[in-house]
Amino acid sequence: MARGSRSSAGPTGRGPGDRGLTQRVKTARGRKPSSTRWLQRQLNDPYVKAAKADGWRSRAAYKLLELDERYQFLRPGLRIVDLGAAPGGWTQVAVAKTGATEGKGRVVGLDILEWEGVPGATCLTMDFLDPEAPAALKAALDGPADLVLSDMAAPTTGHAQTDHLRIMAMLEVAWDFAEEVLDEGGAFVGKVFQGGTETALLERMKRACRVVRHAKPPASRKDSAEIYVIAQGFRRRDDREGS
Repeated sequence: MARGSRSSAGPTGRGPGDRGLTQRVKTARGRKPSSTRWLQRQLNDPYVKAAKADGWRSRAAYKLLELDERYQFLRPGLRIVDLGAAPGGWTQVAVAKTGATEGKGRVVGLDILEWEGVPGATCLTMDFLDPEAPAALKAALDGPADLVLSDMAAPTTGHAQTDHLRIMAMLEVAWDFAEEVLDEGGAFVGKVFQGGTETALLERMKRACRVVRHAKPPASRKDSAEIYVIAQGFRRRDDREGS
């Protein structure tokens, strides 16, 4: 998607609009300056305001909407797995785009944190690294997936190299799962950090998919190191021979 364009999709049909007046937050006793800065950023973030108005649970919903606007991997009837789903913004978007509440497709979300269920989706609370998690997801999906989403990220340490290694480890296990469940022609969207996907993993994705790209949606904050890898046109292993 062009940097200047934004998705307007949402339950109310609105998107991020006028920023309005800037709200300033006074530093309260006992509150760290960093917490005050975070709160002020939240109060003045047009995506946070739009998410509340549009009924999305988080501003992250617009990241997925913007990526889909450009790469068009969401459509009615798909079977979707959403990893790292809490608080449910991406799951909401997946349900809305697939028509899951009307019995079209299927959406399964999972997160280690407790989260409120999303109507139209199967919502699991467990650690994706739990050996039983992949089986639980497959049982809930009840068939192959057309799309695997992963917005998973390990807690940051502030040490860039350590944080990069952690998020790459989460991406790799998400891709391992995707290779097991994706149907022919399926797609994968996963969070990485600036610099993109590690070479070995990127090569695996390129061998398995017809097109692999990196993108940073406008809703992703400029000071955030996150970007996303989008792999489309998944080919089952039997179909990769000679490619």
